[in-house]
Amino acid sequence: MSEFKVLGMTIPRIAILNGAVLTIWGAISYFLQSADPPSITALIPAFLGFPMLVLGVFSERDGKNRHHYMHASMALALVMTLGGARIVTGYSDMSTLAIIAHLLLLQVGISYMIAGIKSFRYARELREASGD
Repeated sequence: MSEFKVLGMTIPRIAILNGAVLTIWGAISYFLQSADPPSITALIPAFLGFPMLVLGVFSERDGKNRHHYMHASMALALVMTLGGARIVTGYSDMSTLAIIAHLLLLQVGISYMIAGIKSFRYARELREASGD
């Protein structure tokens, strides 16, 4: 069975990459912010990115339960999209770090959901073609 890929990467690999980017950005923005004491909200990208990274790793290592991990990562991507969408109404009150964080959440959430939906469709088409 051939595996669905986007830009040469599997969906679990994209989850790992996206999760790593969000986790790293969350840590960077936490330490770069000017608030004293630092605000924990700067870590929100990391709070969403780290679980996505873990789900991607689990899905690569546990092929039998991959679909469960990928469905969970899709739900997480939806939360990212909804959280990032706040940029539409509140960007004028946000710091540069917050704007970047919201745009990253929006980009990762939307692009991952699109790739995931295409992957789910591909898997369904393969099942139907094989008669399962």
